[in-house]
Amino acid sequence: MIHRGASIDVMQPLPEGEGGANPTAPLLFIKRDWWVYDVDMDIARRLVELYHYAGAASNTATFLHGLFPRDAFWEAACAGIAWWIPPTKTAAQHAHPENWQGVLSLSRLVIAPGVPPNACTFLLRHSMRQIDRQRWPVLVTYADEWQGHTGHMYKVSGWRETGWTKPERCYVRDGKMVSRKAGPRTRTHKEMLKLGCVCVGSFRKKRFTHEV
Repeated sequence: MIHRGASIDVMQPLPEGEGGANPTAPLLFIKRDWWVYDVDMDIARRLVELYHYAGAASNTATFLHGLFPRDAFWEAACAGIAWWIPPTKTAAQHAHPENWQGVLSLSRLVIAPGVPPNACTFLLRHSMRQIDRQRWPVLVTYADEWQGHTGHMYKVSGWRETGWTKPERCYVRDGKMVSRKAGPRTRTHKEMLKLGCVCVGSFRKKRFTHEV
């Protein structure tokens, strides 16, 4: 249950299809009813597996922040997560060649179904505030063309569009995306097919960066 006080602070709606999660309920998002703090990796991974189109995430994290109702004090109440890791060297150099070691990537952003719109923006902004921006002066993330994401959420949160990645083949199996990455190497097209994956096409991602 979410308590709603007499004084409300309502965020403006976002277009559908943003944030990497299932559509949220058509309710008002009242900022005072929610907060963002550290979350356990098991909880974060569960939300990714349930609600993110990729269905999986990294085995490590630099920061893991969860979205919680203010009257809920248990991790099972987590309604969204922001998962931050350093990108690959190549991705970091594309994002900020002058200081690629200071680049941190928003790898996963997930909101559970039933959470009011604009929870993604709220989670993102509050998660960013908890990052040491002296250590990580540049943040990078991507809007996936395959999923129809435009990156509007990043634009309204102060991120800057900085170009497109090269098109890459995307694969699915049993309705879930399967990454070509297998540890330090990238699987070939033939190897992906042997795993029972189907190639759904080649797609780009729109790159966004946020600098202090």
